[in-house]
Amino acid sequence: MASERLVTVLGGGSFGTALASIVANNGYATRLWVRDPELAVHINQQHRNPRYLSDLVLPESIQATASLQQALEGAELVFLAIPSKGFAQVLDQALPYLHPDQLLVSTTKGFEEQGFRLMSQVMEQKTGFKHLGVLSGPNLAGELAQKQLTATVIASPDDLTRATVQQVLGNRYFRVYANTDMYGAELGGALKNIYAIAAGMASALGMGENTRSMLMTRALAEMSRFAVSLGANPMTFLGLSGVGDLIVTCSSPLSRNFRVGQALGRGQSLDQIVASLGQVAEGVNTVRLVKHKADEMGIYMPLVQALYLVLFEGHQPTEVAGSMMGREQSTDVEFVLPHDEVVKSARNITRVDT
Repeated sequence: MASERLVTVLGGGSFGTALASIVANNGYATRLWVRDPELAVHINQQHRNPRYLSDLVLPESIQATASLQQALEGAELVFLAIPSKGFAQVLDQALPYLHPDQLLVSTTKGFEEQGFRLMSQVMEQKTGFKHLGVLSGPNLAGELAQKQLTATVIASPDDLTRATVQQVLGNRYFRVYANTDMYGAELGGALKNIYAIAAGMASALGMGENTRSMLMTRALAEMSRFAVSLGANPMTFLGLSGVGDLIVTCSSPLSRNFRVGQALGRGQSLDQIVASLGQVAEGVNTVRLVKHKADEMGIYMPLVQALYLVLFEGHQPTEVAGSMMGREQSTDVEFVLPHDEVVKSARNITRVDT
């Protein structure tokens, strides 16, 4: 029996389309906002999104619209599945139709350039609402559309937001786990895009399984080091939104960021890659923003530094491949042995040797 609860998904890309399908199949009234009125008409008539996941037959109960007012009116829960570049703009346009009792959940994995803000911070600052959350995890839209067993994380300090999202999205093939560390989950989702590019590049360069394993493990150390410097809980990175998301995006050709890395490894320029994909993967912009933030904060991130050289300064992948792991042999598991202790031990060994 269908629920009277109304759920709105803003954004008709791959993930937004898959998410709307899950919500509707779970029996909830569902609205899907898309920018193009003609696309909205097509979805309502044909029950398919011809631009994203075109093979997915959408539930007839999904009501697509290009009107934000129509999409948001009466909605209890709103998912924002908007790329980071347009996130703030769409939220600004939606503000007149939002109210403080609504639950807003971002599914976007990236940063806004102005002020280096996460999407949850954009929502906090623009709305002042208390029911905010983020959805993050190893969630490839194509596999969700095929109803393959998948898990995700709803991260929010708000009890109502976590419980509602678990109820609305959870089913036999989509498992929804909860976390209170909203920033940590969101940082994991944003940062892993960087390392998916590195993994794709390593794959194209013919690096072996040992190297790929090392790459992912050191990536986890690097991203958690950066995130904890911004106030995240390091334990969050042991979960689905950390190591889980990192594994899938560093292993799957379905990941757009992984495909960008592969193209880089084959010698293609960034302009050629964008022309091929039709859009810039989130990880490309994230590399640039995180590199500058890491420099500003003095955080050691050799993988980010190496990718920046390839993407934005014209270096060849073969030139920087060796430096991607850094030359420093530091601690294995981040936060078990502080970096200062490693430096101190190295100095003591040097004194003994001399």
